[in-house]
Amino acid sequence: MRHVHGRARRAGAALAAALTWAGLLAGAAGCDAVGSGGGGGIGGVFGAPRTAEDVIRVTPDDGSRAVPPGRTLSVKVADGRLESVRVVRSQDARETEVAGRVTEDGRRWEPAEARLALAAKYTVDAVAVDGRGRRSARHTTFTTYVPAERFIGYVAPEDRSVVGTGMIVSLAFSREITDRAAVERAVSVTAEPATEIRPHWFGKDRVDFRPKAYWKPGTKVTVALHLRDVQAAPGVYGLQDKTVSFTVGRSQVSLVDAAERTMEVRRDGSLLATVPITAGAPTTPTYNGKMVITELLDVTRMNSRTVGFGGEYDIPDVPHAIRLTDTGTFLHGNYWAPVDTFGRANVSHGCVGLRDVKGGGAHTPAGWFFDRSLVGDVVEVVNSNDKTVAPDNGLSGWNMDWKRWKAGSAVG
Repeated sequence: MRHVHGRARRAGAALAAALTWAGLLAGAAGCDAVGSGGGGGIGGVFGAPRTAEDVIRVTPDDGSRAVPPGRTLSVKVADGRLESVRVVRSQDARETEVAGRVTEDGRRWEPAEARLALAAKYTVDAVAVDGRGRRSARHTTFTTYVPAERFIGYVAPEDRSVVGTGMIVSLAFSREITDRAAVERAVSVTAEPATEIRPHWFGKDRVDFRPKAYWKPGTKVTVALHLRDVQAAPGVYGLQDKTVSFTVGRSQVSLVDAAERTMEVRRDGSLLATVPITAGAPTTPTYNGKMVITELLDVTRMNSRTVGFGGEYDIPDVPHAIRLTDTGTFLHGNYWAPVDTFGRANVSHGCVGLRDVKGGGAHTPAGWFFDRSLVGDVVEVVNSNDKTVAPDNGLSGWNMDWKRWKAGSAVG
């Protein structure tokens, strides 16, 4: 009886072992059965392995398109730490690595510039170690919004030019600016040696910069436009990221006395010459005030219809033409008036005339002054029977006092 009982116990143990292995095998098979709904198996006992997406969270999401400019880029882990993060921006056929840093706790990477670039593709490669010491890697990409409308700023003076001490930095924009403060913050004008430089807005598409007084000769001025992706109006974003620089040359300020019909030319404070002139006639006087040379033309056509007159004149070859205002005030050579006009009578339609010859003479008063002038030199007119030139007519901002000039800033 005992012998039989022992064999039965051994048979029972063998059967139990077989059932146990069958159960484990069935459980293992259950792990591979997607959607089985069972709670058993290795996954149920030990937990499913975490994916890289679970460990490393990247914002914006992988594959996102047309990400708006208000979104921010971040890489973070819930536990553990980030080992490395590399972000590359592709824009305008150029690739640039995006600077950033991992926070002290190792949980988050933040870009140095919070604002995303527009019309760009971003690629993120990150490696992290989770709380259990397991390493994960993540590769994601996304693209940002492409604006339908852009704007640019046209800068005066030209890059690397040498200008007179009265030069005013002027930016004319291709679109109307409704967020002037945002645009103003994106523009930097600095000087060496340092001096205070302030902006003043004229309407919605122009901002000028100048110091309190004329620049010192030898000053180097840098204009930095960081307008790329700056929103200037609803749906309108900047396109430029560029730098323009220029140097201030010698000081030359010329004083035109319309009543005396003379022009005193002073270089670095010393009188170079007193030149006879003809200014505006009594019915068409010359503006009073400080005007800055913006253009030097060896020869140009002057037609009275283009400046609001009738058909009084149309001269195709005015020599030594120096522009003073946008509305057509020039200081120019005059070969058609009698020689004894200069210094004795005012006969022009608002310009300042100097004696010259047809084709422009090198040794005439007009040729002499033209050869000694720079864009940025100041010509001041006094004792004329007209109003003072408007500050936004050409670069005439020196006619505005410093308090009023500073009040024209959008930032304050």
